Amino acid sequence: MLTFRRALIVAAAILTCFLLLRHTNTHVAAPIVSNSPKPTGSYSDNRKIQDTPAKTASPTTSEAPEAAKAIVSALPWNGDNGGRVVLAKKPQQQVPLENLKAMPLRKQLSYAFPYDVEGKFPAYVWQTWKYTPADGKFDEAFRPAEASWTELHPNFVHEVITDAVAGHLIKHFYASIPEVVEAYQALPEPVLKADFFRYLILLARGGIYSDIDTSAIKSAVEWVPQEVPRSTYGLVIGIEADPDRPDWHEWYSRRIQFCQWTIQSKPGHPVLVDLVATITEETLKRKKASELDKQHMKSVVEFTGPGVWTDAVFKFFNNAE
Repeated sequence: MLTFRRALIVAAAILTCFLLLRHTNTHVAAPIVSNSPKPTGSYSDNRKIQDTPAKTASPTTSEAPEAAKAIVSALPWNGDNGGRVVLAKKPQQQVPLENLKAMPLRKQLSYAFPYDVEGKFPAYVWQTWKYTPADGKFDEAFRPAEASWTELHPNFVHEVITDAVAGHLIKHFYASIPEVVEAYQALPEPVLKADFFRYLILLARGGIYSDIDTSAIKSAVEWVPQEVPRSTYGLVIGIEADPDRPDWHEWYSRRIQFCQWTIQSKPGHPVLVDLVATITEETLKRKKASELDKQHMKSVVEFTGPGVWTDAVFKFFNNAE
């Protein structure tokens, strides 16, 4: 039988165990979560935490910081987000052919030849002449000039396009926009087609166009200073004339005239879109009015040559968009 003394001993033992267990639990530390934010009670404190850049592991080599700088500097600048970020290019939506033909001409050209200012300048050199350099009829006086473009651009595709080949290329590149093909074929003189062709080939394929009698003095890579990122521009041209004389109009179409005998462009440039549309519309209008004969030749030259080219460039400069 459990005596009073034994009961007292058992009760004391149970109480001692209870006290020992309670003491042990009060010293168990709560688990630490390293990613837990510091408790804060105000908006400003939370804002400071969010604005504080995260700590990153130290680079294992001295080249790591430089590599990071190179990556950042290569990213396009997005001023809306306050820094350089990777901008995802939106895929171009497909438009049915019947819907494309219903668009204004400039919209059709922009869709057919989309412009990407961040893209590369294509490695093409385009020239036009009656014969190719491989033809025995090619003028020997032009050979040194023609060869200079290949010598200074050894990795470029250099093509001298004849009149017959030019016509086939235009049919191929502009098959979806027949108005352009019709306008090209309607021009009455080879010199007018040569003017139009340079704009058409640069719009469709980009690269460099230069007249057959021009010589390359330096590589196109050196035309623009290296400090200017190539992802920020898509057209390279020069000023042909800036005369300071009262009779300038007797020599040039415009007071300040841009050169169109040598042009470098990325495909789809807005200047070329606008110019090709202008020439196409004007040519078809004159064709309908029977004003594409030699009697109207002087005015025809005006809308394919340096005058209309200069107008298109200034229009682009003055466009706020």
